[in-house]
Amino acid sequence: MAKQTYIDAVRGKRTESAPWVPYAGVHCAFLINEPADKFLQDAEILAKGIVETAKKYKADGIPLVFDLSIEAHSVGCDLKWWPDNVPSVTTHPCSDKTPEEAGLKLPTKDTGRWPVLFEAARIAKPQLDELDCALIGGICGPLTLASHLAGVRIFTDVYKNKEFANAVCEFAGQLGAVAAQFYADMGCEVIAIIDPVASQIKSETFKEFVTPYVKVATDVVNNAGLTSTFFICGDATKVMTDVCELDTHGFAIDEQLNLNFIRDL
Repeated sequence: MAKQTYIDAVRGKRTESAPWVPYAGVHCAFLINEPADKFLQDAEILAKGIVETAKKYKADGIPLVFDLSIEAHSVGCDLKWWPDNVPSVTTHPCSDKTPEEAGLKLPTKDTGRWPVLFEAARIAKPQLDELDCALIGGICGPLTLASHLAGVRIFTDVYKNKEFANAVCEFAGQLGAVAAQFYADMGCEVIAIIDPVASQIKSETFKEFVTPYVKVATDVVNNAGLTSTFFICGDATKVMTDVCELDTHGFAIDEQLNLNFIRDL
């Protein structure tokens, strides 16, 4: 296990070996024979699952949690829980209102599941330090979070109702910055902005509705002297130049992208 190797790699430095980070998520629950819904709501079980997974897979880094509903839940979105997966967001307070009109307020450390995550990090962090394994905080990115807040309408609003879409994405960016500070306070060495649906838009739309609202969170991470990264899913070929221009130390992609193209870019 080599925490610094992972941090160096995210920061674009050459490393003697390739660092290994399992995005384990609720697989951590499976490894300790706990249902996902219980795992994600119990600090002691969550910490146990993270540490046991890091040990089993000899990880150089591991996410505290891989659940993109946390921020939405903390501002009032309802969830449907599953025993074998992360919860689904079921209500969208901005489906017909801006965040201001809906009365949405930024969360505190006592809101939603944030107390569970703070306690889980308090338990797990010293054990991960002993294993020389980095703790990763994962924020829901602005466009994905906007889709939780407003529902699927956000994907047409970014073209047809830009004022509304900007209002929702701006709030999502502010919420991401709060989450970034929370993860910094928990002791996470690397903080990822995770925006899977950002691969579904055009480059100019990415520049308008993702780039500025990612920066609000990366400013928090970078000013804290921590390491920032951006996760995007699917075939993001058309927005990869924009991803590279984000104010993050690194980025993460999945198997749908051509690695020769990414290397050259």
